[in-house]
Amino acid sequence: MIPRLTRAGVRAVAHHLGALAQLLAACMAAPTLVAVASSEWEPAARYLLSSGLCLVVGAALRFAALEKPRLDRTQAIAVTGIAWVFLSLLAAVPLWLSGHFGGYFDALFECVSALTTTGVSLAQDLPHLSNADNTWRFALQLVGGLGFIVVALSLGLFGRRIDASLYTSEGRSERFIPQVAETARFIARTTLAIVVGAAVALGFLCLAAGMETGRAALHGVWLSIAAFATGGFAPMPSSVTYYHSFAIEIVLMVTMLLGALNFALLLGARRGRIDEIGRDSEVRTGAIWIAAMTALFTVAACGSATFSDTSTLLRQGTFTIISTLTTTGFQTLSTNQLMQVLPSGALLVLVLLMAVGGCAGSTAGGLKLHRLSIVAKSISVTCRKALVPESARMAAEYHHFGRRTLDDNVSKEAMTVFVLFTATCALGALAGVAHGQDGLTAIVDSVAMTSNGGVFSGIVSCDMPASLEFVYLVQMLAGRLEFVTFAAIVIEIVATIVPHRRMPHGQRSASAPHAGGDRSRP
Repeated sequence: MIPRLTRAGVRAVAHHLGALAQLLAACMAAPTLVAVASSEWEPAARYLLSSGLCLVVGAALRFAALEKPRLDRTQAIAVTGIAWVFLSLLAAVPLWLSGHFGGYFDALFECVSALTTTGVSLAQDLPHLSNADNTWRFALQLVGGLGFIVVALSLGLFGRRIDASLYTSEGRSERFIPQVAETARFIARTTLAIVVGAAVALGFLCLAAGMETGRAALHGVWLSIAAFATGGFAPMPSSVTYYHSFAIEIVLMVTMLLGALNFALLLGARRGRIDEIGRDSEVRTGAIWIAAMTALFTVAACGSATFSDTSTLLRQGTFTIISTLTTTGFQTLSTNQLMQVLPSGALLVLVLLMAVGGCAGSTAGGLKLHRLSIVAKSISVTCRKALVPESARMAAEYHHFGRRTLDDNVSKEAMTVFVLFTATCALGALAGVAHGQDGLTAIVDSVAMTSNGGVFSGIVSCDMPASLEFVYLVQMLAGRLEFVTFAAIVIEIVATIVPHRRMPHGQRSASAPHAGGDRSRP
């Protein structure tokens, strides 16, 4: 039986959504302060108005349950799934009022792209977007990369009685610190430390490149957020190419790789357990995967005019591979070079890298290297079982924060996500073809949206049909929630809305027992 939300459950969900709306209002303090510091009074008014709207809506929803209710698993999934849409609707208001988007739906697409760390922008006249609006775009990427639930838990917004399902429903399956709240706080502290460090380095490099102090500081913060959150937004249409700085590219590559690492691995490194990192099956799978894909990309790209010399291949090729495998989407190649000049074999390698993505428990998107490792081991075990007698028992082990045995549940979860990911990419590609795209372009864009990768063909723009825009929006949300949670919330909402089927009076289910019990027994 599919669980439904009761009235008490709906009130509990509304209460927690109200708390998240008020958190969003607090986040709007960042663009408001930037607007005031930059003497951007019209954007400042917009963000004050929008934050007021979030506070009012949040307060109204919190009144649905006066006492803070504890969520069960069904309600936790509902809070997580609905929050990503609900908060995107609120976050889009100040961007819509800016006049840099074709309409509210374009602004909503921008916010979903930011929160899911996809990094595809529909902003018009991006170089003249206000500092406040840019700050809001990047702030959304930071919050989205961590996850709204993780940010709320780290701030104690949901109180002390926290069910683990609220944490895991946002796509994070590992608690490497026993308490959920402490895990969330570690993630937040680690993110803050890395982002601040990268921002200082990038700010000085921008200053050395000739930018004025205030602008260099903002660009440093924006780029560091987009790199660690693996979001890929850039303050300029030409992305990282705008800076023409190898030093900036190096800092960004290091930051992107840190963002694509499992937070549990970062905790192990902080505690000095470097050997644990080397034994981890996900890290080993990632090393093999990256080495193989880099070799294939090098062979395929050597015949391209874009990579005609070794230095260009090493610099632009390395940056492109790291940006793609971390699903960040920063570009040092133009869209025309990617789609028209780069050989199709090299482009296919980038699509595969983007599809797999980074580590589980990181800010990166995609299927995740851990699932790739599990799927590969499951296939290996299945093939080996076919070669041994039926009576033989065969088990596979792997090292992932300790020695583990590959069981059916782990294999089933990995294969389920793999099938749902593939199906979503296929449906998105078919939608692109139905809207007039050629096959390769449709596949690239569909994989980019589903994996939250951000390396796209250039067809995705404010001029694309609203129907295709909606398909891509759904793909981004499904990818960020890792499919199972997304599918579960859709089923849960439908089950709650659709009324129970009532049987005619006097009719009994065939499986129901008689009133006097089962008469077949003596």
